[in-house]
Amino acid sequence: MVGQKMIQVLEERNIIPNTFYPVASSKSVGKKIKLNDKEHTVVDLQTALEAGVDVAIFSAGGSTSLEWAPRFAKKGTFVIDNSSAWRMNPDCPLVVPEINRETITQDTKIIANPNCSTIQMVMALAPLHKVFRIRRIVVSTYQSISGTGKAAVDQMMDERNGKFDNKVYPHQIDMNCLPHCDVFLDNDYTKEEMKLVNETRKILRDDEIGVTATAVRVPVMGGHSESVNVEFNHEFTIPRVRQLLSASPGIALIDKPSENEYPMPFYQADTDEVYVGRLRRDESQHAALNMWIVSDNLRKGAATNAVQILEYLVQSSMIKV
Repeated sequence: MVGQKMIQVLEERNIIPNTFYPVASSKSVGKKIKLNDKEHTVVDLQTALEAGVDVAIFSAGGSTSLEWAPRFAKKGTFVIDNSSAWRMNPDCPLVVPEINRETITQDTKIIANPNCSTIQMVMALAPLHKVFRIRRIVVSTYQSISGTGKAAVDQMMDERNGKFDNKVYPHQIDMNCLPHCDVFLDNDYTKEEMKLVNETRKILRDDEIGVTATAVRVPVMGGHSESVNVEFNHEFTIPRVRQLLSASPGIALIDKPSENEYPMPFYQADTDEVYVGRLRRDESQHAALNMWIVSDNLRKGAATNAVQILEYLVQSSMIKV
């Protein structure tokens, strides 16, 4: 699903490569993929490696990335990886271009795309962290089934039609919520929850930020939502928060609760912005803010962020076009 969305985003942003190699497993080699109304033949990884490409965008899982990304990097290719394989590697930048694109250099050939839930949260928090300095974050996510992939979408739609033999999740997802995203770890958090902890600290470059997360899968087709409570080291005002968010690239403020206006994944689908609303002071805690964050997990949470990294490589002349 992310790969298809990447092609869509490349077309929308009018990126026309001189040569384009769609890559897949051996069973798909020879098939045709369209980009900018031109057909391209699917090849295997070895063929793409031997072609000596400038950029390789990976969205094929951690094991594939761990095996093949270093091979491409050794040949001088920039690898933009969408898996979790390289995110916490100290030698690989973990990049949200609006926040920390300067961490990319000519020598950082493997560039990690953050987790979708992390991207939308740090997009909203980064401008506030610069001014008020974050002490602690409590986040609960409401993540769409598209984050799991096509098989999860098929499971939900089958359940809506009374078919219950297709199981991607351990329980029914239609008409239900699962407090279970990814696998459970020894500390009883899931990998998804710990990604929010570790990736947030790395992107914001502050290991002192306290982060605790609960990730929930909900029967929504596309778009992740997050309820975030953030405690700052310095006092803030809601008008100043609004001002900072409104001035931040990639952020859209929808916050008129008296008029029933707030971000919702149904209405923000297939867009690239991170939407923020329900801004209100936490009346139980000093210098703490509640906020609601929504974004399309397949776009800014994955495909668009990767393509923005590609655009930065071009704009900074790290690759030639």
